[in-house]
Amino acid sequence: MQDSKAIVIGTGMGGLAIAIRLALKGYQVEVFEKNSYPGGKLSAFEKDGFRFDAGPSLFTQPQNVEELFALAGEPIDQYFSYQSVPIANKYFYENGKQVNAYTNAEDFAQEMKLQLNEDPKVVIKYLQQSKKLYENIGLLFLNYSLHRAKTWLNSRVFKALSTVKLPYLFQTLHQYNSAKFSSPEAVQLFNRFATYNGSSPYKTPAMLSLIPHLEQNQGTYYPKGGMISITNALYQLAINKGVKFHFDSPVQRIIHSKGSVSGVVVNDQVFSAKTVVSNADVYFTYKNLLSNPVLAKKVLQQERSSSAVIFYWGIKKKFNQLELHNIFFSKEYKNEFDYIFKEGKLTADPTVYINITAKLEPNQSPEGKENWFVMVNAPANIGQDWEELKKVLRENILLKLSRMLGEDISELIETEHTLDPILIEQQTSSFMGSLYGTSSNSKFAAFLRHANFTSAIKGLYFCGGSVHPGGGIPLCLKSAKIVSDLIE
Repeated sequence: MQDSKAIVIGTGMGGLAIAIRLALKGYQVEVFEKNSYPGGKLSAFEKDGFRFDAGPSLFTQPQNVEELFALAGEPIDQYFSYQSVPIANKYFYENGKQVNAYTNAEDFAQEMKLQLNEDPKVVIKYLQQSKKLYENIGLLFLNYSLHRAKTWLNSRVFKALSTVKLPYLFQTLHQYNSAKFSSPEAVQLFNRFATYNGSSPYKTPAMLSLIPHLEQNQGTYYPKGGMISITNALYQLAINKGVKFHFDSPVQRIIHSKGSVSGVVVNDQVFSAKTVVSNADVYFTYKNLLSNPVLAKKVLQQERSSSAVIFYWGIKKKFNQLELHNIFFSKEYKNEFDYIFKEGKLTADPTVYINITAKLEPNQSPEGKENWFVMVNAPANIGQDWEELKKVLRENILLKLSRMLGEDISELIETEHTLDPILIEQQTSSFMGSLYGTSSNSKFAAFLRHANFTSAIKGLYFCGGSVHPGGGIPLCLKSAKIVSDLIE
């Protein structure tokens, strides 16, 4: 029966998760993916003996993954395993200072005292406030649809809103952090969390001070086999629950009439279903799949999030001073974000993030070598000359890292691959290469994100990073749960 059929477009984290949830509800689920592999941004590749996670490299809130296996009645350890990481990030500053951001709050507070002369009590209090904000406001915003009246008619809303302080709404994250910490290094460290949803700390509201709770309070983790193992685990779980996948099968059109969805067209063939979930970028869903340029343009009224340029480097040496996650800060942080969001350019002094999975799994690279995932935040693609920008950026990164690590990094690069906003859009259908859809560079951004459904077309739903509640692995998994609840 058509009523028991559901179609999912795309196999990103949200797509895999909603496919599993719908299968567990008794739906016959078919998933259509334009690529030859599942995972969307969460993919991987190997080059010259070095293995690289292609996309997201930070794993937090493993409970979102565990929940799917618990719902399915499947032992997660047969699919997936992970370990906690004691240092969330190692931070390097141009003035020579270094900070190990321990995931134990007391250890982190003492490190901030030792390296930056910050009062440990202030650090602990900040993290406690971050936790309180997340547990009251964050869970409301992230776990429920903001576009249904019954969400706002629940008593939990009034309790949550009573905890909101004016600074969270009317100060930027930078202003908030500047009032909390005495050193510019500490302010910069906590400002960085705005980049977790592709925003600027100088524009995004202080409400985003809830993000450090995920990393510094709840902890950071590493999945065995790299981040791709999350994709592989969910894909296998979905198959075991009867989900049918079609790869190399881009959806041409979503069929709807008289205000209801009835299926999709793939390779000129009609697949019928009264429930369709698009895990594709919501802009492309409207523009290409629904042939509705007016609503597609409406999506673009919100500022796009940042994108990224990534260099995957096989390094023929081990660096003992580096951890799994490393941040080399720019000296002029505000200038970096002005370039990204105002100029659409890359600064000559970018903040550089390096992820090295070989630190925890030596088999991810040849013996005595390391696999460097080197990323900088970049503007969304508006037609820039990315080949020229990458060429200049590469030199600036190498100069910066060589200076701060005391060694010529260019001489150590054994193999190389790059990713830029144009390729991100081509490979993942993220419009303009924006990693998180829209930015949160306004106090109303959370409310302006596209809903997980549309009242115009019954049976059509949206999940993934371009809609509520936002981008990143935890939020994409939460979007699938929201959609599942809506379909109930």
